[in-house]
Amino acid sequence: MEWELGLILGSKTRARGDGSKGVKMLLIVNNADVNAQCGFYGSALQAASSKGREKAVQLLLNNNADVNAQCGFYGSALQAASIWGYENIVQLLLENNADVNAQGGEYRSALQAASAGGHEKIVQLLLENNADVNAQSEQDGNALQAASAGGHQKVVQLLLKNNADVNAQCGFYGSALQAASAEGHKKIVQLLIDKNADVNAQGGQYGNALQAASEAGYEKIVQLLIINNADVNAEGGECGSALQAASAGGHEKIVQLLLETNADVNAEGGEYGNALQAASARGHEKVVQLLLNKIQANESITGIIVV
Repeated sequence: MEWELGLILGSKTRARGDGSKGVKMLLIVNNADVNAQCGFYGSALQAASSKGREKAVQLLLNNNADVNAQCGFYGSALQAASIWGYENIVQLLLENNADVNAQGGEYRSALQAASAGGHEKIVQLLLENNADVNAQSEQDGNALQAASAGGHQKVVQLLLKNNADVNAQCGFYGSALQAASAEGHKKIVQLLIDKNADVNAQGGQYGNALQAASEAGYEKIVQLLIINNADVNAEGGECGSALQAASAGGHEKIVQLLLETNADVNAEGGEYGNALQAASARGHEKVVQLLLNKIQANESITGIIVV
């Protein structure tokens, strides 16, 4: 059945239609099971929803398609329509009792899917239908993190306006601030800080926002975080510290900035052990020299003779 759905629900430029006639023929001629679960999409309804085929969605619903079937890559038809920005289909599914807070699939929830895609109108629609703005999963985060990572400032503002927890801890990034910092979205970083995001919150892959920005090489975000009292020597994350993260990435200007703001050049921890080892392992000669100069300067101040 999956190949038939592919022909019916495939490229709009090829099909030049909404797929409803093909779906109707498949249902009538082959007596197809409208709720059969298989393949990437999981169900016919999810396939139609992900491709924006509104009339096909309506036809499937008229033939008792399960609007809340959990299956396939997207998890549900509502999530599929939400990630791709098909507002009319989202509305149609909600009118047919789609569970707005169902959990599952690649994006965990419809709200998180719409937020990740930057679809402001769908986010608003889901919130108006009682989507849980703070729904989260340990692995995949929440809607605010998804919007922050994607750089969708208007969606971030909308979620915050609807009481999204700016300091919620979960997922790969750990927090919305860390997500925005890791992906280089300075305006969102500033917005989150203005909304009282904890600049030193610990969690996630990178440990904290400063380490995330340092590893990715976003100098202006590093400056912004430091201005807002980020702890330059905070420990945690895969690199142990912001200095080690910047050193591993070969970001000379960030290394210099961190050293100028009293980053501990000899701090130990993380994947490489310390900043000098990180820069050496990655072959960043200029950073190695910068760190050595700092180490020698420190030793000179403490009265140790440097050979």
